[in-house]
Parts: sequence; structure tokens; C-alpha cells
Amino acid sequence: MNEAAQTRPRVVIAGFGDTGLLVALHLRKRYQIVGITPKPCLVSGQELGTRLTRPDQWRENYLMDYARYPHLQGVTVIQGLVTAIDPQQQTVTLQNVQGDEQIERYDVLVIASGVRNGFWRTAHIETIDDIQRHLQTTSQALLGARSVAIIGGGPTGVSTASNLKETNPAADVHLFFSQEQPLPGYHPATRRKIQQRLAAQGVHLHPGHRAILPTHGRADSLTRDPVQWHTGQSAFTADQVLWATGQLKPNNAFIPRDMLNEKGFVKADAFLRVPGYANVFTVGDIADTDPLRCSARNAGFLTLAHNIDAVLQQRPHKLKRFKPARYRWGSILGVQNEGMRIFTPNGGDVRVSRPLVKRVLFPLFVHRMIYRGIRKPSTRTE
Repeated sequence: MNEAAQTRPRVVIAGFGDTGLLVALHLRKRYQIVGITPKPCLVSGQELGTRLTRPDQWRENYLMDYARYPHLQGVTVIQGLVTAIDPQQQTVTLQNVQGDEQIERYDVLVIASGVRNGFWRTAHIETIDDIQRHLQTTSQALLGARSVAIIGGGPTGVSTASNLKETNPAADVHLFFSQEQPLPGYHPATRRKIQQRLAAQGVHLHPGHRAILPTHGRADSLTRDPVQWHTGQSAFTADQVLWATGQLKPNNAFIPRDMLNEKGFVKADAFLRVPGYANVFTVGDIADTDPLRCSARNAGFLTLAHNIDAVLQQRPHKLKRFKPARYRWGSILGVQNEGMRIFTPNGGDVRVSRPLVKRVLFPLFVHRMIYRGIRKPSTRTE
């Protein structure tokens, strides 16, 4: 690293998933950036439905070696687990992949450590071989089942049910959810359209079912035991049971207690700063920005990058407020045989044909415009 780079303000990003990566891409020209992650590459938490039913297709857009991002040139990416934050010393302590303790100094800290949720969003250190092997074995187990019970009516459960039926129409797919319609947090029109879509595909819908979670953490894997219900229905048995009940656990073990709310998420003001800490920001699923914690979407990374600029350039009057949407929106089912359906905040939807998804949406809009370019894959991770 040259002397000029060393004298630039230092931004440490604790968590280098989708959101942390995007923050780095929008700041790296002006600052010295350090990203810390337990994974050796980007392992997106998005699109579980296609991850489980079309793993090769999912890899193309959601499993990326960091070397494929040309605009990460000059960014230091460290594989390891953050173990402590010292706001007084402005340091982050981590255990790197070799097991050694390492201390990183910061001028600005970004907490983007996300959440754990089932087997698809974890916080432990893995190799690329671990990731690939687990991806393949889980997909094979689900696709080989004659009957599948999916517990949870959020976007994860809905996407998996739809994609499983799309990929294997003969499978007996059951979706259980506690409310009258799936997708709480989405516009009523979106919820209605998705419910109609699932029914048309032949997914068996079971509203009003609230499951008793399996013991000993088994909700973090596929199970086969009969599912029991708090709501009194008879137990249900399937070849495979996928738990998508929204039991999110914030990755907060390293975060000082006064930075957290009562549920363990990081407090955030309107500018995505942690209250009481002028140079500590938070973004993504860990950040308590609104009831939906939607700064992982709605261009939260752009607001954050702008505000870090304002702080480091000593222009507090330039800070921008993050404006959360009233409803969740975007792609819910991912790319299916007919293409992709993108839902808007007001309940409308836009259909993008499969050829346009492959030739325009991902290569031009996602890869080039959002991620500022992605190189062709190597044979190692793709």
C-alpha cells in the first residue's frame, strides 16, 4: 500500500455480505477500506428458493469471489470473526482464519454484520469447499423429496415453495404460515398476488398454523420429524421439513451492549449512525432503522456512503436521512421459468422475461450499475 493510501481516513466494515460490499464499492476511491467477513467470498443471503432448487443458476449471481469485483481493488478483505469493538481506542479486534488475534484501527466503523437465519445465513468461518458441499447436499435432499413442508410465510418460505414446485411439479409441497395470507410486511395487493400464484402452481397453502419449533437448534437444518402446532392442528409429516419461521438472530456478540436495542439489533438514528457515536454507522439486517429493518434494501448503502463522506469531510449539514419504505418490495420468487416478477412498494409489479433477465437485468443493471462491474467467473467458485 502506498503512502498516500495509508494517510487516507480508514473505514472498517464489520460484515462484508451484500450490504457491506456495496458500501465499500461506493467509498473505496476516497478512503482506505477494510472489510471483515467469516466467508472467503460473497455468499449472498438472497434468493433461497433458487439456491435450493437451481443451485447452478444461483451461483452465477449470488456466490462471488471478491476478486471478481474490479472496484474492490485497493480494498483489504480479511476473513475472520470480529470479537470486540473498542470505541474509545477506535479499534476492532478479530480472530482471523489462522486463529490469530488481529486489531484494526478505524476512523469510521460500519456495523453490517447481518443476522443468522437457518442453514443459509450463518456467521461461522467456512472454506469455499464447505460452502459448495453444503449447497449441493441440501439442494439434493430437498429436490429428492416426494413431500416437503415449508414452515413460515415470509419471502424465504414463499420463494422456496414456489421454486420447488416450479422445478419439480410432481413434488407435494405444503406451505404453513400463521396469518391468513403469506408475506407480512408486504403491500396487501402483493400478498394477494403471491397467494394466487402459489395456489395456481399447486402449492398446498395452510394459513393459521403456528409451529412448535424443534429442540436443540434443529430448525437450522432440514428435519423429518412430524411438525407439531401451537394452534392445535394435527401433526404433519413430510419427507423433508424446511424451517423458515423468521427466527432471525443478530450477529452481535462483539458489539457493546449500549449500542444494541432490547432485541439485540444495533440502534440507528435517521442518518444510520449509532446514537452516541459520531463515527460509528450501521446498515443492513442488523440495523434497527424501522420495523422492517429495510436498510439492507431501499438503497441504504447509498445513504450510508453519502453520510460517511459528510462526516469525514466535516460537513454535517450534508447528512441525508434514510427513508424506509412502508412496505417491503422487490423480487420475491426470483428467476422462474417465465422470468422475474419485481413488486413495487405500492403493490404493483413489473415482469421481466427470462431472456431479458439473463441479457439485461443481471449483466447491465445489477452487475454493472449496482456493483460497478463484475469480472467473468474463475473455475474455482463458479
